[in-house]
Parts: sequence; C-alpha cells; structure tokens
Amino acid sequence: MNTTEIFEEMSGTLTKLQNGYETLRNIGKVEVGTTPKTLVWQIDKVKLYRYDRSTPAKCKIPVLVSFAMMNRHDVLDLQPDRSLMKKFLDEGLDIYIMDWGYPTKADKYLTMEDYIDVYMNGAVDFIRKSHGIQKINKMGICQGGTFSTIYAALYPEKLNTLTVYVAPFDFTTDKCMLYKWTKYIDVDAMVDSMGIIPADVLNSGFGMLKPSADISKYFSVLDNLGDEDKIMNFLRMEYWKADCPDISGEMYRKYIKDLFRDNLLIKGKFELGGRKVNLKNITMPFLNIYATDDNIIPNESTIAINDKIGSKDKELYAFPGGHIGVFVGARSQKELGPKVAKWVSDRSK
Repeated sequence: MNTTEIFEEMSGTLTKLQNGYETLRNIGKVEVGTTPKTLVWQIDKVKLYRYDRSTPAKCKIPVLVSFAMMNRHDVLDLQPDRSLMKKFLDEGLDIYIMDWGYPTKADKYLTMEDYIDVYMNGAVDFIRKSHGIQKINKMGICQGGTFSTIYAALYPEKLNTLTVYVAPFDFTTDKCMLYKWTKYIDVDAMVDSMGIIPADVLNSGFGMLKPSADISKYFSVLDNLGDEDKIMNFLRMEYWKADCPDISGEMYRKYIKDLFRDNLLIKGKFELGGRKVNLKNITMPFLNIYATDDNIIPNESTIAINDKIGSKDKELYAFPGGHIGVFVGARSQKELGPKVAKWVSDRSK
C-alpha cells in the first residue's frame, strides 16, 4: 500500500467516525422489550406478565414462555420487527412470559426445586385458574427449555403441549468448550465462597466460546456508523447482553453437578425434591427446535431428548442459524414464529 492509499484509507476512516459521532449524538435511550404487557402475578422476585392483545386470541389455550435464568427474556422482544413474542401475538397466540428477576445475596439459598416446583408451577396454576382450564401450552428456551422439560415430566397433567428451543439435555458431548469447563470447575468452592454466582463470571465464560466474534462485531460497527437503524440494532443487542442477572448459588450447584457433570437427566437418574424425573411421563405433543450452527448448545445435546420421552406426537425442527438467531433473526420472524404458532394452535382445539 503506497502513501496515497494509506492517506485515503485514513481519510475514509475519519469520515466514518465523524458520521458515526453525529449518528450516536442523535440517538436517544436504547430500549428493549417494548411490546406492551401487563404484570398479572408475582412471588418474591419472580413475575409473570401477559402480553396485551387488541383482538381475541385465535388459539384457545394460552402459552407460558420461560427463558434462561442467566439472561433476560427481553431478547425475545428485542425490537418491533425482531420480536418473537410480537410474532406469536400476530399469529393469534395468547402469550404469558416468566421474568425470573434479579437475585441478590438474599436469594443464594434458592434451589432448583424453588424455581420449578414453586415459581414455574405457581405460574402454570395461576394461568390454569385464570382461564378455567386444566392444561396450558408450555414453551422453554435454552436453560428454560431444560427446566420446562423437567417440569413436564413431573406435572404432565398440566401441559397440553411442550415446545423447547436450543435446550441442553445430554451433556456428554465435548464439542463445546462450555461442556468441557463444567466438568472441571469447582462449583462447590464457587457457591460456598460467593453464595450468588455473579453475571460477570458467567458472561466471561460465554465470551470465550467464540472470542473472535467480539472483534469482528466492532469492525462491523465501524462500517455502519452512519446507519442509525443498524447502529440501533447493535446497541439493543449489546444492552441485552450487558443486562444479565446473577444466579442463585444453590440452584447453580445442582444445575452444574447433576446435569452438566453427572448427566443424570438423560440417564433417567435425575431427582427433584426427592422425586425421580421420569422422561417417559412426557406424553404431550413435543416440538424440539435446534439451531444447526449453534456454538453454545451442541445439536446432539438437544436432539438426544426425543428418544427418551414418551410422546408419540414429537417433532425435531432444524433451524438454519445460530443460538441467538432463533429469536432475533429475520428468518425466525418469517419462518419459525409462524411455524411454531401453527403447530401449537393445531394441537389446542
């Protein structure tokens, strides 16, 4: 590269930065999760919201969505044109969503039993009672899908259908660094010393799964500094990534030891509150969605559950894309949302 070319490149970069400064100066508050919803139930820090509808739902049986506890559910409603929740509303579903809240040191003794038997079951019972029905439709995403599956095995009489997205079930694979790390971390020392597992600890681990992604995204931002829409897309995603709750230590201890380390759920040996979690009890229609390019939850970890459950009406859905793309990608809006809504509605008559 000669001197003239270097000067031209530097000049072009400076122009991008100047345009970016003007763009950022005119951007207001970054907001996510803006689809209107109403708080309808709460226990402790855990809340249940119902998304507002302007027209009656086409699907007669409501849906309860549970996201992972180490991230906020707002990624499901990142912005109006990239909102899985809004798409479900548009497709005629009656949607409730659980908000796990932000645990503090006062919550360090909360167990997996508390989250599944008390909070999740309480939300399900509230919806059943409010609608005067025996069964609801359940959706669980990532860790929320694992917990929803455990719930379905313990309370099958309360669920009409179960849909899970990119959820981990079989932890024997070594195709993901996350699965390797959890075999060797001293989780007892972590929990005993900290009580609450800080979000920064978890985020640093997720960040190391694909470190090049953090570098490439900033180069991409530089190229799009003058485009307000693209900058807002970037800022909303970064806002969501930074807004992570801490995790109850006792829940995390059981999650790592019984699931990641000992793989008890898929082996049929997992217990919750002294009860054996028998996956054959899951006989309701089951839709299992995995992302073909998922770098967080390996496909074989998700797929393995289908051969273990008792459902006759069960389906695997391979979504082309990555872990987060399942919720925010354009293809998710165009293809996956309507597909899932139809699958649920067809089984809710």
